[in-house]
Amino acid sequence: MTRLQERYRTEVAPKLKEQFGFKSIMRAPRLEKIVINQGLGEAIANPKVLETSMAEIAAITGQRPAIRRARKSISSFKLREGMPIGCAVTLRGRRMYEFFERLTSIALPRVRDFRGVPTKSFDGKGNYTLGVREQIIFPEIHYDRIDKIRGMNITICTTAETDEEGLELLRLLGMPFRRN
Repeated sequence: MTRLQERYRTEVAPKLKEQFGFKSIMRAPRLEKIVINQGLGEAIANPKVLETSMAEIAAITGQRPAIRRARKSISSFKLREGMPIGCAVTLRGRRMYEFFERLTSIALPRVRDFRGVPTKSFDGKGNYTLGVREQIIFPEIHYDRIDKIRGMNITICTTAETDEEGLELLRLLGMPFRRN
C-alpha cells in the first residue's frame, strides 16, 4: 500500500464523510483511474514519432500504452480510418496512486511559473482533466534523449458525484490548485 493510499484511508475519507454528511465512509469519493493520453497528429507523416512517444509514456507511468487509431477518414489532414494517431494508458490501483503522488509532488512543481492548476477543469461529475504542455516535467524523461517537446492530457476519474466533492478529494490528496 502506498503512502497516499494510507493517507486516503486514515485522513481524507473521514474528512470527506464528515464534510459532506455521508452516512458511511464507503460513500466518500475516491480515485477510480487516471488516463494519460497523447494525441500525435505528426504520426501520419512520421510513424517513428509514435514509438518514441509510447516509450516516453511507458517510462513515466511504468505501463505500456495502447495505440489509439483514427475513427474516421479526414482527407484535408491526409488521415485514413484506422491510422495510428495517438497513444493512451489507463492506470488503476497502486500504479495510479504512485503516479498521482509523483505528479503532485515532483512533476507539477517543475513547471515554469507554476502557480497551481485551475479549478475550472472539472466535467460536472467530479472528474478532472489537466493538460501538460511538455513531457520533460517528469524526472523519468531524459532531456538529452527527446526529439521534440510534446504535451499530454491527464484525466483523473473519481467516484465523486459533484465537482465540489471531486475538488475537495483532490485538494485533500495534495493537488496544488490555484488560489483565486
